[in-house]
Amino acid sequence: MGSSLLAISLLHWIALITPGPNVLVVSNLAANGSRRAAVCAALGVTVVAGIWSSLAVLGVGAIFAAHYYLRIAVQIAGGWYLLYVGVRFWLTGAAHSENAPIQLSSFAAFRLGFLTNFMNPRSVLFFSSVLATGLPAKPSALLLVLAVILVIFNAFVWHMTLALAFSHRRVQAAYARSRTVIGRIAGVSIGVFGVRLLITAADQVRSR
Repeated sequence: MGSSLLAISLLHWIALITPGPNVLVVSNLAANGSRRAAVCAALGVTVVAGIWSSLAVLGVGAIFAAHYYLRIAVQIAGGWYLLYVGVRFWLTGAAHSENAPIQLSSFAAFRLGFLTNFMNPRSVLFFSSVLATGLPAKPSALLLVLAVILVIFNAFVWHMTLALAFSHRRVQAAYARSRTVIGRIAGVSIGVFGVRLLITAADQVRSR
């Protein structure tokens, strides 16, 4: 059991520390002057990590693999949502002055983190592959529950670390000096992830 959980944890941490939409959203909110918003966004991301890993345990990844057009539809929706978030970050960076941080309510920040992670269908496929790699052929119910708890714990620790680290005064001061440029870079980066999802969906439709 211990070796399976270790394998899952290592694979998950490799994915967590790789920059993606979740990292960009949480770190950008934190550095932009709102630790509260970043923490709430981190909680949203963590909740979805629990949802996707639970669904992977229940076999939803296999459903996505079997039902081709369902996966395509979710990929398209996720791609457009990430494009929307990217445009929002770009416009926010352009509209705010050097001393005007982004203001989001706790719920809006939680929703942003939640939807950013939820609208990426690759998450459930990733967790399905990680669990398939790390778990034995016939895992016990206890091992499955512990695997999901481990995923939630890892996601919570990593994104909370980002929220707290990037909301440090020195980081915020450095960010404030280049708020527009960094906001636009974050917007473009998130948008690129959205475009990649749309391109992937289009390629899959053409090759069908």
